[in-house]
Amino acid sequence: MKIVCIGGGPAGLYFAISMKRRDPAHDITVIDRDPAGSTYGWGVVYWDDLLDILYRNDPDSAHAVRAGSVLWREQAIHVRDDQTAHFGGYGFSMGRAALLDVLSRRASDLGVDVQHGREIHDLSGFDDTDLIVASDGANSQVRQLGNHLFGTSVTLGENRYIWLGTDKIFTRFTFAFEHTSAGWIWFHAYPSVAEKISTCIVECQPQTWHGLGFDSLDNLENLRVLENIFTRLLDGHSLISKTRDEFARWSRFPEVTNKTWYHDNVVLLGDAAHTTHFTIGSGTRLAIVDAVVLAQNLYEHAEVTDALENYDAQRRAALRPVQAAARTSMIWFEHADRYLDRNAVQFAYAMAARHGLQMPWRYQQHLLTQVPTVRKIRRAIDSGRRWWRAARRGELAMALPTPRHAPEPIPTDQSMF
Repeated sequence: MKIVCIGGGPAGLYFAISMKRRDPAHDITVIDRDPAGSTYGWGVVYWDDLLDILYRNDPDSAHAVRAGSVLWREQAIHVRDDQTAHFGGYGFSMGRAALLDVLSRRASDLGVDVQHGREIHDLSGFDDTDLIVASDGANSQVRQLGNHLFGTSVTLGENRYIWLGTDKIFTRFTFAFEHTSAGWIWFHAYPSVAEKISTCIVECQPQTWHGLGFDSLDNLENLRVLENIFTRLLDGHSLISKTRDEFARWSRFPEVTNKTWYHDNVVLLGDAAHTTHFTIGSGTRLAIVDAVVLAQNLYEHAEVTDALENYDAQRRAALRPVQAAARTSMIWFEHADRYLDRNAVQFAYAMAARHGLQMPWRYQQHLLTQVPTVRKIRRAIDSGRRWWRAARRGELAMALPTPRHAPEPIPTDQSMF
């Protein structure tokens, strides 16, 4: 099969890897408009469930992803000057550029033709292609070429956000809410690039954004204002706007939905098909699951149309509750000021419960987990669970200097998703 993926993000690259793993004879090209090594953004977050999928689907790239990732433990929620609450748990994060480098090298090793710096303006040059994969992001040009064919809807969130880096090293996933003369502003921060750079996503309501003058300040002035606001939690460290040759910009989050994810031989993948608000941290996972499910359907069905139809039905059904949860989360943060008159522990519980009603005992549990001794015990339990899951998926065995075994069979069921 001759396949062209337009867009060299995680979705397109991992789909190419997944197809080659199932049948090396496929002729696959991945076309990315950006030069090699150039990407916007800092770090992405993920959890054990994604590592389970990666190790089952392609252990080699999974091992490289895990080796390039940072483990963070617990979440801290800071409100005002000296109030802090905590959530348990752990997760992983990785620089977006490093992730793309791992996936690009793995795809090339498998025989995928990865092309950079090539802009696609129409599909007229792909008449002999069996499948065109639109993996070019939320603002997908491929999707827009046939916008009416997919039933695309794009709804912008109210809040403004900007995706920055910082040389402050965060070892936890950290939320910080600060009150200013114009209203509340907050950041979500986590380690991302080899433990030397952290990602720092700043968000605020539109009245705060206007009131602080961010609509008229230049890039450097924006950073200086934000550094002053968050000086305590940044410990005097700097915020960084520039990734490669591009400066970060204030944006409104685009929620992308489509009534169908394919038309003829064109199929949508990742953010081109759907977006979920960054406050639930699922974008990378969902893109990679899309890639694996699409590859598996093409492997199992003789006809491309049948494969696309099944992929569309499976993934759109799976995305409905996820997008609903993401929408709820986005709206909650658009009205976060309603809850910020509470202390940090009460506010953190409101944030944790934003997806729906909670049983009364949940709040008592939340209070208990603020006790230092209980937090220590929970960290130990989390560590045991993390090591158990790593051993179960073969992560620890791959880290040992032993002869490589034959790769696991490619999964043929969808239960892993």
